[in-house]
Amino acid sequence: MIQLWRRNWTRVSNRSNGPTRSSVAGAHPSFIISPLDLKKRGSSSSTLPPVIRRIHSSEACSDLAACGQTIWIHGDEMRFKTSLLKEPKHILFEDHQILKWNLLTNETVVLVKLQDDIYPIDLHWFPKTVGGKKQAAAEIFALTSTDGKFHLVSKTGRIEKSVEAHRGAVLAGRWNYDGTALITAGEDGQIKIWSKSGMLRSTLAQQGSPVYSVAWGPDSDRILYTFGRQLIIKPLQPSSKVLQWKAHDGIILKVDWNSMNDLILSGGEDCKYKVWDSYGRLLYSSSSNDYPITSVAWAPDGEVFAMGSFNTLRLCDKTGWSYALEKPNTGSVFSLAWSADGTQLAGACGNGQVIFAHVVEQRWEWRNFEITLTKRRTMQVRNVLNDAVDILEFRDRVIKASLAHGHLVVATSLQCSVYSTKNWNTPLIFDLREGTVSLILQAERHFLLVDGGGIYVYSYEGRLVSTPKFPGMRTDILNAQSVSLSNDTIAVRDKTDEKVVYLFDAQTGKAFGDGKPLTHKMELMEIALDQCGPSSDRKIALIDKNRDLYLTSVRRLGREHSMHKIGTMVHTMAWNDSANILCGIQDSQFAVWYYPSAVCVDKDLLPKTLFTKDGSEFSRTPHILNYVGTQVTVRRADGSLVYSSVSSYPTLLHEYTGTARWEDALRLCRFAKDQTLWACLAGMALANRELTTAEVAYAAIREVDKVQYINFIKDLPSKESSLAHMLLFSGHVQEAEATLLQAGLIYQAIQIHINLYNWDRALELAVKHKTHVDTVLAHRQKFLQDFGKKETNKRFLQYSEGVEVDWEKIQAKIEMELAKERERAANPSVRSSMASRR
Repeated sequence: MIQLWRRNWTRVSNRSNGPTRSSVAGAHPSFIISPLDLKKRGSSSSTLPPVIRRIHSSEACSDLAACGQTIWIHGDEMRFKTSLLKEPKHILFEDHQILKWNLLTNETVVLVKLQDDIYPIDLHWFPKTVGGKKQAAAEIFALTSTDGKFHLVSKTGRIEKSVEAHRGAVLAGRWNYDGTALITAGEDGQIKIWSKSGMLRSTLAQQGSPVYSVAWGPDSDRILYTFGRQLIIKPLQPSSKVLQWKAHDGIILKVDWNSMNDLILSGGEDCKYKVWDSYGRLLYSSSSNDYPITSVAWAPDGEVFAMGSFNTLRLCDKTGWSYALEKPNTGSVFSLAWSADGTQLAGACGNGQVIFAHVVEQRWEWRNFEITLTKRRTMQVRNVLNDAVDILEFRDRVIKASLAHGHLVVATSLQCSVYSTKNWNTPLIFDLREGTVSLILQAERHFLLVDGGGIYVYSYEGRLVSTPKFPGMRTDILNAQSVSLSNDTIAVRDKTDEKVVYLFDAQTGKAFGDGKPLTHKMELMEIALDQCGPSSDRKIALIDKNRDLYLTSVRRLGREHSMHKIGTMVHTMAWNDSANILCGIQDSQFAVWYYPSAVCVDKDLLPKTLFTKDGSEFSRTPHILNYVGTQVTVRRADGSLVYSSVSSYPTLLHEYTGTARWEDALRLCRFAKDQTLWACLAGMALANRELTTAEVAYAAIREVDKVQYINFIKDLPSKESSLAHMLLFSGHVQEAEATLLQAGLIYQAIQIHINLYNWDRALELAVKHKTHVDTVLAHRQKFLQDFGKKETNKRFLQYSEGVEVDWEKIQAKIEMELAKERERAANPSVRSSMASRR
């Protein structure tokens, strides 16, 4: 079994001279290795896998290519660079030792010498950090063995405690994510949970067959374990439902559960590896391999995973397709472990060797630039327009990078470098805080870094802008689907309650408004902020568990968030980088919402602003990588990239309306002769209260009734009435009423409710302001007479007895109200005095 525990490694060696010591202070990175006794499994000595664990490191790793044989694997966009020592360091079967490996000097020392009848099986380090904070007990590891015990061992090799755990071999031992509990699985079919001091807490399960592999759920509240050909997810709460399903056609040998993406890996004797969600739904199944799958392991960020089999090492995307295939002559790869930054991998092999692999050949693209990680500390920048090539060298190994909005942001183990695409020679460099960067997001004005300690927003000049926080925030499990960034807003989905999204001001890091988060009715799968326009119009798109797509405003101005459903069966989405245009894969179609904010202005416009085309070319479960300019990049389920072009007219229309160039916008729509563009312009003009343009646009899409209503609004005597009726046009009845009441236009406020047949509210306003009660009663009576009905509302019956209805008097009052409004609109001094009194 293998696990790497890494912090701040860098490539520091010259291949011709061999590895040299890093300049970073600290101890040498070290590994522990031991053989595994498989006698009870019926295996011969030639298949005994070694066990390996990283012991301690605060320093850089040397170039592993200098250690021995180096092989390059050709894959799409990402590759493994592997290395093997010339000779195995373990003596199989007779070896009862735990060895410590030093990757800088290739030296090994004996850490623990076990009794001759004890063979170690599994090793797992105590979590080093929780939420970015170092753990005091992080210098120990749990070691399981064939004698039914597990041992707590210090980094110096001292056995601090040995605990009788199972009858027969202890096949697996795993700490949970915060180190508060250890789970063990035995040959006796039992699964037990222990405190970190080795005290038994509970026996979680008892079954008749050995449990070969076990894993904790992301929140450490559920356990995944194997039961023959089946997988079982068991919550720690006794009353909770247990989930069990047949996963393979052969015995399942290995499982892993990632905390970032909440996905499950399994591999078994049926020679297949599979990806599942946490509800037991199959997301990917590999074709049958030549040999059983003996190891699977997620990278920490959940974007890729590694799979091991006989003479096989494979790097795969989280959706299952393969980046690279390695065929080392090592026998079965029994165990795999990633470094904490997800750039290195170690594997325990059946021939006694340990295979090391580095992830290289990653690629990033933005407009006319293509960047490739050619080596662990070297990037190549290529401008495809003129084939100009620049080479970027870094002091430390590259961990994460992002290219967007004219800037390249590169995070190494110690520093962050920011390059402008206009000048690759003078990067801005600043030191990072503690923790490995796990996520980089970019907006036009600034970028966001996530590490184990927090969320940090930086300007492209390297200035720390803000550090948003909220109670219970876990940055170690944030990913691109749960965090979004725009020029003025940060959105973070809460892991403890996935219905909740916290919204922060990007400049101050403080929560918007009264600090209350946005709460949806269902768990959210993905969130995304639009990238353009003023902060007052900022929108956020949400995909929930039912795969429904919603849009809502970030700034709610004292109101509850109004959720607008704009799509169904949406699997993936992305905002355009230069206009507020949203694209997505909706069911089996590729959809582009040219003006999604139309749902907030006129819901009837939304389907008219939607462009769709057949999405069969994207195959099943595609993922949109980005939407830059007019090009959408989509990753298909088989790993291939598909580029889809979108019309440039909507982007141009957004540009014209955003700068109030309404005549240019009209000329564009007349030139394009596209009903979709006219619908977009109608919504944009109405949102900006440009009624003349809105009238032309609605006429072009043959919305005669709305053209008439716009003309009615244009003829209203006061600005307040016009504003109120535009709000009413968009369906905002309460806001329209508030606008009229604030302006002192009581009758007009009552009249809009009469027109909408909101009789109770109309009467309530009339009684409250002691005016036009007879007007409400008269219209109510006429309404009932037209439909041949009698009054049954008790309040209307009560007021009908004491109020006389005279249509002539009512009409005279209405004329007087309208005359007052016209007079006030024509006299600015009256309006100013009214405003001062309010």
